[in-house]
Amino acid sequence: MHLRLLIAFIFAGLVVSDAFAQDKSQPTVDELVAKNIEAKGGASALRGLGTLRVSGKMLVQEGQIQLSFMQVKKRPDDVRTEASLQGMTQIEAYDGKEGWKVSPFFGRRDPERMSADDVKALVEDAEIDGPLVDWQAKGNTVEYLGTEDVDGTPAHKLKVTRKNGDVSFVYLDPDHFLEIRVLTQRTRHGAYEEVETVEANVPVDDTIFEFPGQISLPQPQR
Repeated sequence: MHLRLLIAFIFAGLVVSDAFAQDKSQPTVDELVAKNIEAKGGASALRGLGTLRVSGKMLVQEGQIQLSFMQVKKRPDDVRTEASLQGMTQIEAYDGKEGWKVSPFFGRRDPERMSADDVKALVEDAEIDGPLVDWQAKGNTVEYLGTEDVDGTPAHKLKVTRKNGDVSFVYLDPDHFLEIRVLTQRTRHGAYEEVETVEANVPVDDTIFEFPGQISLPQPQR
């Protein structure tokens, strides 16, 4: 009886030790964020970026529809987003003061000014630094969800919840700790955005963010 108890205690101790070792091997949120920022050249370098271009795809209706996605950002608060499908391009833009949109999928081909509620998402999108830099000061919460396969890569998965309730899942490459996928869910659209490539400090014409005057807008292909 005493031998069985001794064996049980030893086994329990081994299980606890193994679980503790596994927990110790798991990276923390602070470690992953620090490595991500370092891989991009540091916080100072990020703040020195003037423009940023993101391209990928937008998934709607739980992935049943995929649109080509492109977003251009310019400091301090400019952003323009384009989503294209079958020759039509949805545009949403913000120049730091007002937002406007073109909605051909809803039969509206002329630019319209956006409401304050709709502009909130664009203000968030205008961040060049992204949701991880200074996430605590921004009022975000970040959770580490372990690793998940992304096209054969066991990526570190971070869940970022913004103070307005929007959620982004950020996947970091395990070797370089750079984003290889970002999925964002917003209640406003009920859609996910998948980011695949990023280009920094590209030339950007300021007029693309402003409410259209004489600039030409993309026309549907016939």
